[in-house]
Amino acid sequence: MTNLVDLSKKPYNLDQEAINWVEDTLANMTLDEKIGQLFVNMGAERTEEYLTGVMDEYHIAAVRYNKGKASEVYDQNKILQTKSKIPLIIAANTEAGGDGAVTDGTKVGDEVKVAATNDPKYAYELGRISGEEASAVGCNASFAPIIDLTRNWRNPIISNRTWGADVDQTIELSKEYMRGIMEHNIMPFAKHFPGDGIDERDHHLSYASNPMTVEEWDETFGRIYGELTEAGLPGIMAGHIHLPEYERALHPERDEDDFLPASLNKTLLDELLRGKVGFNGIIVTDASHMVAMTASLPRREMLPTAIEAGCDLFLFFNDPDEDFQWMKEGLENGLLTEERLHDAIRRTLGLKAKIGLHNTPREEIMLPKEEALSRIATEANTAVVRDVADKAITLVKDKQKDLFPVTPERYKRILLVPVSGIKGGFGAMIAGNKPKAHDHLKALLEERGHEVSIWESTEEKIMKLPEEERGAAIANVYAQKQPISNLTDNYDLIINVGDVNSGGTIQRTIWPASKGTPDSPFYVHEIPTIYVSVQNPFDLADVPQVGTYINTYDGMLVTMEELVKKLAGESEFKGVSSVDPFCGLWDTKLWRDRK
Repeated sequence: MTNLVDLSKKPYNLDQEAINWVEDTLANMTLDEKIGQLFVNMGAERTEEYLTGVMDEYHIAAVRYNKGKASEVYDQNKILQTKSKIPLIIAANTEAGGDGAVTDGTKVGDEVKVAATNDPKYAYELGRISGEEASAVGCNASFAPIIDLTRNWRNPIISNRTWGADVDQTIELSKEYMRGIMEHNIMPFAKHFPGDGIDERDHHLSYASNPMTVEEWDETFGRIYGELTEAGLPGIMAGHIHLPEYERALHPERDEDDFLPASLNKTLLDELLRGKVGFNGIIVTDASHMVAMTASLPRREMLPTAIEAGCDLFLFFNDPDEDFQWMKEGLENGLLTEERLHDAIRRTLGLKAKIGLHNTPREEIMLPKEEALSRIATEANTAVVRDVADKAITLVKDKQKDLFPVTPERYKRILLVPVSGIKGGFGAMIAGNKPKAHDHLKALLEERGHEVSIWESTEEKIMKLPEEERGAAIANVYAQKQPISNLTDNYDLIINVGDVNSGGTIQRTIWPASKGTPDSPFYVHEIPTIYVSVQNPFDLADVPQVGTYINTYDGMLVTMEELVKKLAGESEFKGVSSVDPFCGLWDTKLWRDRK
């Protein structure tokens, strides 16, 4: 039984005039326009020719674009809203701040960093800054906040992207984020239903499941989605995540081979989310190129099945001609019913009316450009970033006696050792040659009078040799051990800077083959050693031997500036971890005092 939308109720709360606009707009659509209103496009270009071509040919309902400079995104969105037949939902990914909408926006910090401030006002500030900067360039929706729970430190998707492990904190901070972003008329889509962070697989590349029992889910994600629904959450992103125990309980007669991820599962979306939880808003699929979705059904079936299951918007074309035709065929052959098609369109149009797009002249939807750009990365917003960094940096493990303060008088000679995980991928390509956290630290420490060296790994040195010499050098690695005195005579302190990619399929420290070199902190009882993780909050699992471990949650310059103050004893460590940085392992808490 499909739960049909009531546009007069939460989260829409539309008056009769707005409801009439929705009904009149739907009644005057052609079949192709109705099919197009199911799609969210990922723009390939920002030219007017491309943008108008997509709108005219595929009649899209929404856009989630690639980021660019604020000026470019503004121009793009101006074209979209002034040239479309029906106003568009334009979404960004403001998970960490306005930088999710424009590259020159304000990055406040990932949710786990904001949670570590232990002050819900910064979740509001994250939402407010995201809303102010995204709305300035014409966005009206965001695929945030992330309301998953970090219950498995090995989970590769959300380790630093969500608030943490606690249900009550997740509810409180999500409500504050919602309040901040909705003040700027940005509609948040919480993600990823039915809940990530329990499995350890990457649903971009494989199936992934939430293995919770009915009781466990009801007490955790059920509470979260229920309370946010009551608070007026307008949108939810359906993840490509199975919830097998719940599906078994609701349909014990069903063959497990027929279980589908939430984005394709009518039981989870219609019976559980809309029925039991009571969510009346709009549902978008997670990206449709992810293997957990594409490997579940042939794409020809997958498209209409997602909408019939309860999703109202389908995120991204693969090939627009194929996808458009297959969605249309699904309606013709009964995989998608007309009732569900119309319900989906009503929900999407209802959200547009809630934003006020139905009665705002197209030329007035966006601010004048000069005013819009003046709202990007303001002094007030960047000041919040420093406050968050100051309050979030977390001294997780502090067992070395009398280590602090780190001053030139005590530790004149410092060796910084970059520690990384899997290298490469799009993240590395985008980052290019931008300064890394250890580069910032070197400059900041040298300004204070320290003599700072950066360790170059044996592997990096070998790769700089002529190709014909590399084989012999590699074979000779194990014969190149050094006296411990080479470290103790030349350095007073070693700081390992862990810059292990969060959000990658593998987010573990990768040690080089050359054991016994400073790359790996084997020397923790030979020389004072600090490990600083600037991304992944769970690096301690791979360096349990260190006595001093710090999570900064990112390696931005402002964060490193605040870190150096704390190392020097000029500022207290204030962060309170919202996840278990000890990773549930007994040995990560151990430390034997140096003699």
